[in-house]
Amino acid sequence: MSTNIRTAIIGYGLSGRVFHAPFIDVVEGYDLTKISTSRPESIAMIEERYPVTAVVHDGKSIIDDPEIDLVIVTSPNTDHFRWSREALLAGKHVVVEKPFTVNVEEADELIEIAQRQQKILTVYHNRRFTSDTRTVKKLLESGLLGDIVDYESHFDRYRINPRPNGAWREQSLPGSGIFYDLGSHLIDQALWFFGMPQAVTAEINNQRSWALTDDHFDLRLHYATFTATLKSGMICRIPGPTYMLHGTNGSFVKYGLDIQEATLDGGAIPQGKDWGKEPESIWGSIDAEYKGVKIKGKLESEQGDYRDYFINLRDAINGKAELTVKPEEARNVMRIIKLAFQSSRERRTIEVV
Repeated sequence: MSTNIRTAIIGYGLSGRVFHAPFIDVVEGYDLTKISTSRPESIAMIEERYPVTAVVHDGKSIIDDPEIDLVIVTSPNTDHFRWSREALLAGKHVVVEKPFTVNVEEADELIEIAQRQQKILTVYHNRRFTSDTRTVKKLLESGLLGDIVDYESHFDRYRINPRPNGAWREQSLPGSGIFYDLGSHLIDQALWFFGMPQAVTAEINNQRSWALTDDHFDLRLHYATFTATLKSGMICRIPGPTYMLHGTNGSFVKYGLDIQEATLDGGAIPQGKDWGKEPESIWGSIDAEYKGVKIKGKLESEQGDYRDYFINLRDAINGKAELTVKPEEARNVMRIIKLAFQSSRERRTIEVV
């Protein structure tokens, strides 16, 4: 009898197809047991790539299956709470795509249910496992840049026209828009690096004339000795720096996105020792002086690997490791999102209490 974690995925859009199914399929200790989708094209893709995985037409067939150990929720944001709650109450561990929920209250309730049910609950904040984020984390822990005096991170895109079939992220719905979608990444990264800020100032708006929800934001997280600036927009032909840090000993600037998403979207299987390794052409640049030694030029990126998220999750479920992405951390992201919308609406800085 298999002791693998029998896993089911609710939804097979970009998230289920690119960020979850390939890893459950290759990481030791999991069985990709079921996927729910009603789209004929998605069913055909699943049957071709994962022939032993059952396809069901709705999430309830997953929730009601007593054989499923772990449910991964990749539905639209408005359904994150519903499916996660039902899965936890059914006695299953849960991974939910970011953003965790559409408000803090839902996040609190899920955390309470998970604790009561004694089940693992985590959010897919996968950008902690990218090459650029790991490189910045290592730099900060090394003290190479000295005391940080300025931090800036961008997640810029360029798409001037609406998606042809009216994507839910572009509709006026709870949890839609670029701030929930990409802002949750940038906020999680900043909180992972620096902890909770003292105050928040934000401008969240619509730049495209047809936009029904936000497509641009400028968020400032105010810490005791510096401000972290997080920005994203959909009208950026030339993206800003993925990371830019200035410290008392030096600076680090990094452009370009981690290569894993594009590689996965192209159909690659996440395997091999070089998976997630960045080419030298997109390494960041450093100019610093540390303990009398001058360092200037390209800084080799740390290796990114989303597999590590699933390895940690497996070990946490089996009681062999502490969970890396804790639900309380994801709840803090939701807190910052709430305060940022308040700041933007009231046009003032909001203290974090």
